[in-house]
Amino acid sequence: MRADRLISILLLLQNNERMTTRELAKELEVTERTIHRDMEALSAAGIPVLAERGKFGG
Repeated sequence: MRADRLISILLLLQNNERMTTRELAKELEVTERTIHRDMEALSAAGIPVLAERGKFGG
């Protein structure tokens, strides 16, 4: 369920200072594209999610 996954993302990001899309996708057993959509949903809901692009982004 999407709501559960969004909460899981928030908890993972709170417990780990930085995680990549790939790490989140693997942990939650979804695609990286799903993580991108979920991050967009969190941002649209007013939850500040910062992303860094590049090799060492997260």
